[in-house]
Amino acid sequence: MSVNSISNLSSSSFLLTGFPGLEAYYLWLSIPFSSVYAMVFLGNCMVLHVIRTESSLHQPMFYFLAMLALTDLCVGMSTVHTVLGILWGFIREIRLNSCIAQSYFIHGLSCMESSVLLAMAFDRYIAICIPLRYTSILTNDKIVKIGVAILCRSSLLIPPVIIRLKFLSYCRSHVLSHSFCLHQDLIRIACSDIRFNSIYALTLVISTLLLDAVLIIISYTMILHAVLAIASWEERLKSLQTCVSHICAVLVFYIPIIGLTMVHRFGKHLSPLVHVLMGNIYILFPPLMNPIIYSIKTHQIRRRIQKLFLK
Repeated sequence: MSVNSISNLSSSSFLLTGFPGLEAYYLWLSIPFSSVYAMVFLGNCMVLHVIRTESSLHQPMFYFLAMLALTDLCVGMSTVHTVLGILWGFIREIRLNSCIAQSYFIHGLSCMESSVLLAMAFDRYIAICIPLRYTSILTNDKIVKIGVAILCRSSLLIPPVIIRLKFLSYCRSHVLSHSFCLHQDLIRIACSDIRFNSIYALTLVISTLLLDAVLIIISYTMILHAVLAIASWEERLKSLQTCVSHICAVLVFYIPIIGLTMVHRFGKHLSPLVHVLMGNIYILFPPLMNPIIYSIKTHQIRRRIQKLFLK
């Protein structure tokens, strides 16, 4: 990246890093990234289509899965234009307003995905621990209310810290370290007082992602206790098998977040390329893997997809 390109930036524009050191291979890199984005869109659209058209899947568990697929689809849509734009050579600069909007969607959708995973854990707890009350507790009306609560939680908690970015002064390099805009990237290059952003962001992570993870662990502790009380080994195995897909989805979501946090916190000596790759894994891995996990582990969805392909 030349000094001139940085000096020519306006005070409200930023340069996206892309993939440092791999500029000569961008055209080749665009092939796997395009394939991943295509799989994200097709996989999640297929899950949504199957749930919508198959009446036997009109159950609480699959309604939550539809919320997860819709969230993953939006995650892909929020980053595809900058990532592929860099690789195809027609995007390097991004305006402040566009950057703030992208940051809002990325962080808001991460909060939403965490909330959906928590709702799915609640669904599994009711199905296994109090199965006789499952249909009376998780009615369609309750599911709609849970969906609205998830949407409100994600859309209302994020704006205070994101809107604040609009009023910060950026007097440093104006070069962002990823192929998309993240809140932590923007406050890193700000020269204003960022204490509010830092404290609010930490509080937000603790009250959403960390709290959700703790509640999911508690729910599965109670599920495991209930399953161990079942006398029949076959019934125990059958009950646990209904949780496998969700457990995999939780791991697929939280492991990249932990990895990215560790890289940002302790990987100062690592190549900038490592940070960029971890950022892309954090964004793309869950939306890519969730449709695969549920297509393989959920026989109703697998059977319906097989019918689609046979047609």
